[in-house]
Amino acid sequence: MSTPLYITMHPADNVAIVANDGGLPAGTVFPDGLTLVDKVPQAHKVALVDIPEGAAVRRYNVTIGYANKPLPRGSWVHERLLTMPAARELEGLPIATVKPEPQPPLEGYTFEGYRNPDGSVGTRNILAITQTVQCVAGVTDFAVQRIKAELLPKYPNVDDVVALEHTYGCGVAIDAPDAIVPIRTLRNISLNPNFGGEVMVVSLGCEKLQPERLLPPGSIPIVDERNVADVGDTAEAKLDVVCLQDDAHVGFMSMVQSIMRQAEEHLERLNARRRETVPASELVVGVQCGGSDAFSGVTANPAVGYCTDLLVRAGATVMFSEVTEVRDGIDQLTSRASTPAVAEAMIREMAWYDAYLDKGRVDRSANTTPGNKKGGLSNIVEKAMGSIVKSGSAPITGVISPGEKLKQKGLIYAATPASDFICGTLQLAAGMNLHVFTTGRGTPYGLAEVPVIKVATRDDLARRWHDLMDINAGTIATGEKTIAEVGWEMFQLMLDVASGRKKTWAEQWKLHNALVLFNPAPVT
Repeated sequence: MSTPLYITMHPADNVAIVANDGGLPAGTVFPDGLTLVDKVPQAHKVALVDIPEGAAVRRYNVTIGYANKPLPRGSWVHERLLTMPAARELEGLPIATVKPEPQPPLEGYTFEGYRNPDGSVGTRNILAITQTVQCVAGVTDFAVQRIKAELLPKYPNVDDVVALEHTYGCGVAIDAPDAIVPIRTLRNISLNPNFGGEVMVVSLGCEKLQPERLLPPGSIPIVDERNVADVGDTAEAKLDVVCLQDDAHVGFMSMVQSIMRQAEEHLERLNARRRETVPASELVVGVQCGGSDAFSGVTANPAVGYCTDLLVRAGATVMFSEVTEVRDGIDQLTSRASTPAVAEAMIREMAWYDAYLDKGRVDRSANTTPGNKKGGLSNIVEKAMGSIVKSGSAPITGVISPGEKLKQKGLIYAATPASDFICGTLQLAAGMNLHVFTTGRGTPYGLAEVPVIKVATRDDLARRWHDLMDINAGTIATGEKTIAEVGWEMFQLMLDVASGRKKTWAEQWKLHNALVLFNPAPVT
């Protein structure tokens, strides 16, 4: 990109971002005559007009801050020069006022997936081993490595064996009101569609989170007559638990062999499953951004938003999340709610999270990272405007609290922290079978439990991380592709990845982050 180029988001904006790789030096003259007073890094803002001290700085036609000194036309506008606006009050918001024109259904699109006993569909066929407590993680990991080396080759239709390791289970206030969040999160992850209804648990024995509390009677689907504990009307699946403190275990290898023996029963059933053609409506997609920059809201996130609209038209489910990264656009969300009840549910989640942050004596401004700022995002207000666009334009039809499982289709707001790995963990619990993750600064984020499609916001990142990024949305900034073209590319790639016809780069390299449970309850 040799010609100096800046990008504005709305005609009313008084700042724009520099698009050129490496930024531009002072004295650079843009085709419209704008001359840079300062050197401006790529993705950072330049003043399009003289902005007086105290005046609003606008991007996305939203006030992202107030100038704390005069900002001449052509000057570099960064976080140290702005005072952040106060958060929008959660009263007097527009409620279900936006009624978009109904879009025609998107029919005829399918993928090859695994149908489950509960009606859900998996995109992968994975044996997941649940753990009640962190104490068993080392033993379970040792056993999983043995299972992968010695057993998995005998079951070629099983994609992987995954230990659902976490840091919860004991040393916590297990009866505290908010303890329900990590408990239901782990329970619902164990029932993710990619695990085929096969539930296997490794327990220590003395932990606070006992197996029967984690997975109470009736919570496990019946997948085969061999996992049924009763018959007739009272039939329910029995809980398959390997307890390391059982007297029967003499020595470490006794524990490992017990885990391997139980795993083989599940592997046999999973290996008998086959992919079948299912409609695209069976996709449950979680969308998220991490390592964001000022291009996130220009290229990758708008392309995800376009794809979100395609998925909703196809009858699929899309979750967007990250409370602090939508909090400053709450009026945009409540206005798009399909009903007043949905809008009120969003407001409740925002209020709960405001109170949660207040307990720690911080607010939403704690969200932005040094990398966000280096990438041109001055504060959480600007970051939020770019994050929200992942949700597209469809009506928001549902809201779920942290750790809850989805019960409906459409565009869903899943309330989660913005932390990449906590958000991904909670979206897994909600029932996600495919993940889309946008990044501008770059992150090798991945999940072992579900395919993660990575989208780069900039050409430079896509070039340097060519074997980590699955889609380059930077072509939107350069004019090579439109938002719609990248959105369709993403939609088609989702169908291929969901079908197992293609692997994401994170899958190929077996990159994955740890599960991190959101635990707002006290640790004892």
